[in-house]
Amino acid sequence: MASQGKGYRGYVKDFVHFDAKKDADMLRKAMKGLGTDEDTVVKILACRSNAQRQDISAAFKKAYGRDLVDDLKSELTGKLENLMVALMKTPVCYDAHELRNAIKGAGTSENVLIEILASRTKDEIENIKKTYKKEFSTDLESAIMGDTSGHFQRMLVVLLQAARDQSPRADENLVEKDARALFDAGEKKWGTDEDLFINILGNRSVAHLRRVFDAYMKIAGFHIEESIERETTGHMEKLLLAVVKCVRNVPAYFAECLYKAMKGGGTDDATLTRIVVSRCEVDMLDIREEFRKNHGQSLYNMIQNDTSGDYRTALLLLCGGKED
Repeated sequence: MASQGKGYRGYVKDFVHFDAKKDADMLRKAMKGLGTDEDTVVKILACRSNAQRQDISAAFKKAYGRDLVDDLKSELTGKLENLMVALMKTPVCYDAHELRNAIKGAGTSENVLIEILASRTKDEIENIKKTYKKEFSTDLESAIMGDTSGHFQRMLVVLLQAARDQSPRADENLVEKDARALFDAGEKKWGTDEDLFINILGNRSVAHLRRVFDAYMKIAGFHIEESIERETTGHMEKLLLAVVKCVRNVPAYFAECLYKAMKGGGTDDATLTRIVVSRCEVDMLDIREEFRKNHGQSLYNMIQNDTSGDYRTALLLLCGGKED
């Protein structure tokens, strides 16, 4: 769980007067017998931190000899069931399961691979790989290689190495050289040298790449995102853009993903649920700020207008109060 000390930018925090046994008892009462009190389930699970939910799960099993997640699956349905079950997984286990679901079966959900692997930190990716191996008895890298191909596969594998330079400073001797190399590999030649994009964007430090992007703008006269959009296509284009956006500003990237999940006709509830669950204890306050700044409305209002029922209530509790 994210530290909740000074500088904590998640919205969901430890519930102050927490009593795991009391919460377990209330959840059992809400779900036993005919009908389910969804309101109670939501107001407990969406208002506790992930660590507290694990304690509730243990207390539930100790008191009743029942698995809380199994009961949630039995008593809830649809989007609310998916959201509540997601909240019960630890963050790293949730990421591993989302990746597994994206890979297994017919077709691959490339957007999930892109979103998770482009945005997670070095330590988070290392922990995801360990958890994936433990949960599914196979390497995440092998699973991804078996289900993807080409430069898209290669970039994913580079990100999975979790080998990005962690230096807080740019290598000034390389900034101009990298910017020029990226320009020459894309805009200046017939065809694109994807391997060079993969190597630089996948391995240089965040601080260094931010300086490279500034230098690229001076050389080319436009942002590197514009070159990527012109020079690449499909999943590779989406992956490179996601990496660049996360280097620039991770909360802004997630704000954009949330906006796209809700704009227009229909809602991408899988993406909405995944981002709210995975970021509510990490950087939700920053995501809210970026959402309002970049998309002309509050995240709260868009969720309120785009969802309904107990599912909406839970999402709003996880993403924070009304901002207007």
